[in-house]
Amino acid sequence: MTQTLAQMAEEVLRTADGREKTALSRRHADRWFAARDAGTPIPVGTATPPDQPARPDRPELLPPRDVPRRRPGSPQGRIALLHAVAHIELNAVDLHWDIIARFSQTPLPIGFYDDWVKAADEESKHFNLICDCLDRLDSHYGALPAHAGMWRAAEDTATDLMGRLAVVPMVLEARGLDVTPGMIDIFRKAGDAAAVEALEIIYAEEVHHVAYGSKWFHFLCGRHDLDPKVAFHDLVRTYFHSTLKPPFNEEKRAEAGLPPDFYWPLSEETPPRTENP
Repeated sequence: MTQTLAQMAEEVLRTADGREKTALSRRHADRWFAARDAGTPIPVGTATPPDQPARPDRPELLPPRDVPRRRPGSPQGRIALLHAVAHIELNAVDLHWDIIARFSQTPLPIGFYDDWVKAADEESKHFNLICDCLDRLDSHYGALPAHAGMWRAAEDTATDLMGRLAVVPMVLEARGLDVTPGMIDIFRKAGDAAAVEALEIIYAEEVHHVAYGSKWFHFLCGRHDLDPKVAFHDLVRTYFHSTLKPPFNEEKRAEAGLPPDFYWPLSEETPPRTENP
């Protein structure tokens, strides 16, 4: 029997090895879009996703405060930075398949699934691009400890689709838009052209992922007759266990459908004043 999309998502979530997980993710994405193009879409179906995705034995997962800090100015520090990015990308693969599997019983347009399958496919590509960079530096994903708290947002929002959209793409992935330009500068100064190219691809495509979150969040607000800004603030304050930290990449956030009045009120600082002309 042909797998449904939700079953494909669950299979990815239950695959432990990073390279195997992302290869499977990309195959399933290809199958989904090939069927859509042929006019014979795969049924969404339902699944029973695990509370936590399968993970390899390495990296060792540590509380955030216990993950060693390394200066990015050194070769070891740049390896640590790439390792952290690989860990984020692997979690993003699971997060995007999880939103499909976990909320497949919610009636949604097929475009919702198109967007998140595409996002999962791109995150899979990102993971492999960064792993290739680590390989060139005689390292690999799993060589260093990693952040154990990456899945907390998924656990906290396991029964709240709007909360998931608010916290994962619209807060966590939006943070990537803020910090990635600085990472690109670090690797450009180090002369690592491959890492610069990989991070530039990630930077361009993450804008779309944040935009998917904003689009479907606004869609659900319309369905439930909610003010999107008020709902966003309430959900982030409920599920996100920190404040948002500037500086913000306001240009890319706007491109992704996040205006400043969504995120500045959740910040630990006040927005900069603009002078009247």
